Amino acid sequence: MELITARLALRPASPEHVDLHVELDSDPEVMRFISGGRASTREEIEQVVREVRGSRWTATLLDSGLFVGWLSLRSSGPAEFELGYRLRRDMWGGGLATEGAQTLVDHAFTARDAARVWAQTMVVNARSRAVMERCGLRYVRRFHYDWPDAIEGGDEGDVEYELNRDDWLASRNG
Repeated sequence: MELITARLALRPASPEHVDLHVELDSDPEVMRFISGGRASTREEIEQVVREVRGSRWTATLLDSGLFVGWLSLRSSGPAEFELGYRLRRDMWGGGLATEGAQTLVDHAFTARDAARVWAQTMVVNARSRAVMERCGLRYVRRFHYDWPDAIEGGDEGDVEYELNRDDWLASRNG
């Protein structure tokens, strides 16, 4: 299902998008808080694209078709969805991550009958945390996960944010 925002077209990720995702993951700054800067391999991305059918969207600008990145809404339990996003570095700071993520949050509650949407990132990833907060997700906890790659700032841990249906409904009516 394609989703349209004011500036973005979100289309289900497919094998035709693999080259774009490979290019995205080749930027060490994009991958800084994910793998410590290590690029994903083409094989890893092909596998992910196969596995995430229906839960990851490739984002492009509506006016030009320019690739922006991807956003995801992955089922993580009954009526529960994990929100994710990864944008090209030259697209950072313009509100596109928030615009796309907010669309997926709304989609989770309206089309997928979600009870809860959540996301996580490293404590030190201030940009990602800001996107979560702008989408209405609230801080839940700090935790330490044993990630396979040592990442600068990883010693400070990770954070989880969430938005439940009641709070989402209240934000729409308030």
